Amino acid sequence: MKDNFSKQADIYAKYRPAYPQELFDFVLQHIVEKQNAWDCATGNGQSAKVLAEYFENVYATDISQKQIDKATQTLNIYYSVQPAEQTNFADNTFDLITVSQALHWFATDKFYTEAKRVAKPHSIFAAWSYSLLYTHPAIDELIRSFYRDVIGPYWDEERKYVDEQYQTIYFPFREITSPAVSMEYYWTIEELEGYLNTWSALQKFILANEYNPVDELIRKIKPYAGNERLKIIFPLHIRMGRIEK
Repeated sequence: MKDNFSKQADIYAKYRPAYPQELFDFVLQHIVEKQNAWDCATGNGQSAKVLAEYFENVYATDISQKQIDKATQTLNIYYSVQPAEQTNFADNTFDLITVSQALHWFATDKFYTEAKRVAKPHSIFAAWSYSLLYTHPAIDELIRSFYRDVIGPYWDEERKYVDEQYQTIYFPFREITSPAVSMEYYWTIEELEGYLNTWSALQKFILANEYNPVDELIRKIKPYAGNERLKIIFPLHIRMGRIEK
């Protein structure tokens, strides 16, 4: 598993979008026992804090201590720094395993072996990711060009799985057909800028070139944004299945 987000943990916690209740409602309807959930690669605990409303215990892991330091704290969330592919959890522990916007960073063969080990028989595995946002057509074109041409060479190879809507990622579980879901927000230009600054490829660009190209992108966007909040839509892609043992 790669750690591409420790450096920007502060802005990640502030600007990454939250997942819609519709997503969790869909996942939860397939689960009978709600004793233990594992939120793997929890980041700042965005999904863990929602799961904690429904499960007795939520175990949230990440390889970044800096991310966990920014996480939401509740009495029934237990955070720990552990890689996705090897944990200290006991066999047959979890009713649900979730991965939010991170499955593409894993060594999937090893992770799936670990997931099967720690999952209860017939438990649920759910992973999701959101792809490139869209808003105003002219702004969309600027962001696509930035994504492809400016920082494109700095994306890790695994990013392709997000662009391919997780449809090409290896998935060994008995699949459950998932609905089309999107995340919708109304952001200021500052919030959009903050989100763009969380991108892992951007951090690599800055390290290599010693300047932040988001500054110029935002200058180009501002004439189209005006003083109004921008309607931002992220397509959300879900892969969910039952773990047979």
